[in-house]
Amino acid sequence: MKTRLNLALLGLLVLRASAGVLDNRVDQYGSDAAKGVDSCTVPDSLVQEIKGYQPIVNKIVSKIVGGEFAGKTWDSLAELVDTFGARLSGSEQLEKSIDYVQEQMKLDGLENVHTEDAPVPHWVRGYESAQLVAPFKKNLPLLGLGTTVGTPRGGIIADVVAVESFEEFETLKPEQVKGKIVVFVPQWEGYGKTVVYRSKGASVASRKGAVATLIRSVTPFSIGSPHTGGQDYDEGVNKIPSACITVEDAEMILRKYRRGETITIHLEMDDRNFEPFVSRNTIGELVGTTYTNSSVVVVSGHLDSWDVGVGAMDDGGGALISWKALTYLKAMGLRPRRTIRAILWTGEELGLWGGKAYKDAHKENEKKEFNFFFESDIGTFEPRGLDFTGNKDAECVFREVVKLMTPLNATQFETPSDGGPDISHWTSRGFPGASLMNKNEKYFWFHHSAGDSMAVEDPKNLDKCTALWAAAAYVIADLSISIPKYVSD
Repeated sequence: MKTRLNLALLGLLVLRASAGVLDNRVDQYGSDAAKGVDSCTVPDSLVQEIKGYQPIVNKIVSKIVGGEFAGKTWDSLAELVDTFGARLSGSEQLEKSIDYVQEQMKLDGLENVHTEDAPVPHWVRGYESAQLVAPFKKNLPLLGLGTTVGTPRGGIIADVVAVESFEEFETLKPEQVKGKIVVFVPQWEGYGKTVVYRSKGASVASRKGAVATLIRSVTPFSIGSPHTGGQDYDEGVNKIPSACITVEDAEMILRKYRRGETITIHLEMDDRNFEPFVSRNTIGELVGTTYTNSSVVVVSGHLDSWDVGVGAMDDGGGALISWKALTYLKAMGLRPRRTIRAILWTGEELGLWGGKAYKDAHKENEKKEFNFFFESDIGTFEPRGLDFTGNKDAECVFREVVKLMTPLNATQFETPSDGGPDISHWTSRGFPGASLMNKNEKYFWFHHSAGDSMAVEDPKNLDKCTALWAAAAYVIADLSISIPKYVSD
């Protein structure tokens, strides 16, 4: 069965759009498309309209990658991270960087520059130390996980239980775990599958009486560097300290434990949780020529980072390409029919708090306000294309848009989207959205570690990502139709 965009309906959509009204029939027609069809076709008139944007796409790419804006995104990112360093939620560095970005957006000539409040957790890393004290002495580099509690003063000295999986841990009796430090050493099976050990390890171990957990860093590759990240305590569990150690140390401990050796670790952590902190999402716009307060196209990345490294990759690059896409479009005199809104989220790393606050603040009129969401949060290496989440009719239209990106050799398309955590507040409910596909095979080598620095960002690739972001957002924002959506409450 094929989904066909009804030409009569399409004409009605265009007619109503020209009157400045978002047609609720888009939602209904998207609903029909969401019933499990296999493929679809797009009316030739719409295909030709989208193809007509090729000269504009070519211009955007030429100006950003090889013209007057070449290298400027990298320069701006370097200035941001060199000035403020790491930008953890609740920190002075993050709030100062938000003030800085606001001022720079205004200097760039963006419109409606402002911030909107978002409460975020306030967790502070203190002194952290782990040492293998038996069967021999060895320092164990570690990083406490976000929102972890600390140890008692003087730390914890305890024997180790080491397991490779939750299934293996479940075979242990509580008396085998009580009073021990549990070391989880999961094999790397991709981030989405492996990260559960980091996020839930402490709660799982606590239920059997463990006094702390140490987790193999969630990465496929290591040169002795620990990786941090968020963790969550389940309701009602005793909160115990939780940290990541290096791949090398975790695997060594597992081997020794399986040989029957008694392993003892001295763990000391002074990490603390404080009352929630009111941070801010940072917003700037390129106001549309026809729709100024409706059918907005959002481009986004998050400005906060972990407190190790400087967050150049995660997610300074995504934030900068979203901000600078608008800057360069305005400088080129390209103003689409719909407003493009850059949002630099806050509090993403500790739980998507910026996105949640923004969703709650804009919930009343969200169906009218938003047309499409972009988010870049899985690297800004050489772009390959765009991935997508949305109903089938929206997918068909977006596939045609992606075909325009041949000047960047970035025409790959996948669904569903993989790199849009904050915009999932909308895409999970039926709004269409996309994220950046890029050659990020080494992304998790540096992720949440001291290696997240400007050294992993290439100026030319960052230009290409910015050009892709600007071109795709412009086309979506200027089309004669809104992208179909079917939104649940």
